[in-house]
Amino acid sequence: MRGDIGVAEQLQTPEQNLAELGLELPQLRIPVGNYVASVRTGNLLFTAGQGVDQYKGKLGRDLTIEEGYMASRQSMLNLLAAVKAEIGDLGKVKRVVKILGFVNSTEDFTDQPKVMNGASDLLVAVFGEKGKHGRSAVGMAQLPGNTAVEIEMVLEIEE
Repeated sequence: MRGDIGVAEQLQTPEQNLAELGLELPQLRIPVGNYVASVRTGNLLFTAGQGVDQYKGKLGRDLTIEEGYMASRQSMLNLLAAVKAEIGDLGKVKRVVKILGFVNSTEDFTDQPKVMNGASDLLVAVFGEKGKHGRSAVGMAQLPGNTAVEIEMVLEIEE
């Protein structure tokens, strides 16, 4: 399930690719605890997990795979907003290294990778080859605020 998301044009900026997809970065979400949205050490940027407000409930009971796909895409947009707030320009992303996706799902739901494709497809559409990454997609008994998906990410940044 890829929809209209293809591989990013190499000559465009990540922001231009987002605009071409008809997407905008949301406002930066305020942390709900004693943590920050991202931490940079050397040329690596580690993000805190980002959930979604628009999609609540469990995959396999309350939400379809397609809704989960859209939830993971929105979660990635939230992450990209945090990244942009930290580094100022998504063009500084040298490589998406890894994403870890938590999917709020029933015990018998086993399509977490299909749900996480929403985030992965978006990264490739925005960053091209630099957006291809390692990934884990795991099912969780519950996530904060009953969000459908929460994702965290590691990126390599260039100056």
